[in-house]
Amino acid sequence: MSRKFNFYAGPATLPLPVLEAMAKDFVDYKGMGMSLIETSHRSKEYDEVHFGAINITKELLGVGDDYKVMLLQGGATMQFGMLPMNLLHSGRKAAYVHSGAWAKKAISDAKKCGAVEVVWNGEASKYMTLPNPADLKVAPEAVYCHITSNETIGGVQWQEFPDVGVPLAADMSSDMMSRPLPMDKFGFIYAGAQKNLGPAGLTLAIIRKDLLEKCADNLVAYLKYKTHADSDSLYNTPPVFSIWTFKLTMEWLKAQGGLVAAAERAEKKAAMIYDAIDGSNGYYRCPVDKGCRSRMNVVWRLPSEELEEKFVKEGKAKGMLGLKGHRDVGGIRASIYNAMPAEGVALLAQFMDDFKKANG
Repeated sequence: MSRKFNFYAGPATLPLPVLEAMAKDFVDYKGMGMSLIETSHRSKEYDEVHFGAINITKELLGVGDDYKVMLLQGGATMQFGMLPMNLLHSGRKAAYVHSGAWAKKAISDAKKCGAVEVVWNGEASKYMTLPNPADLKVAPEAVYCHITSNETIGGVQWQEFPDVGVPLAADMSSDMMSRPLPMDKFGFIYAGAQKNLGPAGLTLAIIRKDLLEKCADNLVAYLKYKTHADSDSLYNTPPVFSIWTFKLTMEWLKAQGGLVAAAERAEKKAAMIYDAIDGSNGYYRCPVDKGCRSRMNVVWRLPSEELEEKFVKEGKAKGMLGLKGHRDVGGIRASIYNAMPAEGVALLAQFMDDFKKANG
């Protein structure tokens, strides 16, 4: 089978060795006589996968004993509400940075739970830039400051994380495990799996234990972080398939050199496309501030919507899928997560040059 290059924003491409390993073991997992997804989540076979996933997360990110890793469900969207439900009680307030479409959703849900101060809003720039980290001011009484580390729709990404005097809470759904993190800045991190971590169904969450102790105690059991932390994310049946895939994907990532190597690959891949854009004499236009350009989701425009439609159609014919921009903004978008091979990005960059010559 000839593999296509998947540039969709998510669900996203997975490492081929991971898919092949899962196909090999799917029906008969390690001689069990059944699939892993059929066995009990209390079995020793699943324990190995479950705690292996937690441990490799700690290893890759350098997560210390003052944090708790949780394997949750409901997507990052669930965390838009679950985070403020747990921490915005008893008159507390939180700070939020409004950097685009996903930040907007997080802010909307948080406001239903407690006091929210939007400390920066990118509306004036149409969310094509981010604040200077040094200029971000947050009230010291805020229980956390929420950021979206990478906006998949707008194509902006924090290149440096701010020091704001309170714990950062970050939606990292689209760039988790793509670079090393200064964990000491973060009180809470969450990420839907379906971009850089594995298939949909798993939400990775990491909470600092001092924040865990500040969580509301009057929530229903499933919505309390403490429930999941205390049960090692085994309070109810976990998403076995997604966690299995996540573990294998993280093992693949480790074998590729870990997060330092992942960041280097991401920068090189993104540079191929941005160089094609910047070297096109205006034929391709990236609206994002150069200092905030995403290394995960590259967005650009062509001279007309008709040409954009043609670009997507011809790209698909050449084996490049998912290049159409988000329905809310249009244009072109190439999502180049960890598992996107460099040859796929090189093919896209060459196609961009060829298309410009043929249609310029």
